[in-house]
Amino acid sequence: MATSAKTLEVGAIPYDEIDTIIGNYKGDSSAIIPILQDIQEIIGYVPKDGIAYMAEKLEVSAAKIYGIATFYAQFRLQPVGKHIIMLCEGTACHVNGAKLIAGAITDELAIRGGETTPDGLFTFEKVACIGCCSLSPVMVISGETYAKLTPDATRKIIKEYQEKEAAAQN
Repeated sequence: MATSAKTLEVGAIPYDEIDTIIGNYKGDSSAIIPILQDIQEIIGYVPKDGIAYMAEKLEVSAAKIYGIATFYAQFRLQPVGKHIIMLCEGTACHVNGAKLIAGAITDELAIRGGETTPDGLFTFEKVACIGCCSLSPVMVISGETYAKLTPDATRKIIKEYQEKEAAAQN
């Protein structure tokens, strides 16, 4: 059974699970991308120590694996929050106030694009396009799309997520 990123101790790397993943690909160094995908699925990101361990096991350079992990946007080298906020910065969203929405997110969570809140609850990402131009400005939080945003509506949405998380803690 795979270790959930939520139960993994901060900074802990499940080397035994990395061994299992590599074993699933018979130690084939041509399977670097699917191995990285599987590691990220388990841990939530690809830790640098995991890259070094993987390189040793596959007998390839860590630089090669790191190069692949940094080339593809799908891979994360840092932990992400439980809720990922993706703010569209495409043309329609830009023209209709995406910067104001970004400001509201930053004000509410004290993080900027590419950062995660210290409590690990939110990661804020700015993306090129979400594909909802007629609904701009738009953000997606954990797969839920929020459209025709205003700064006040954005703050309210974030507070609702915070309240749900606080209620779940009790």
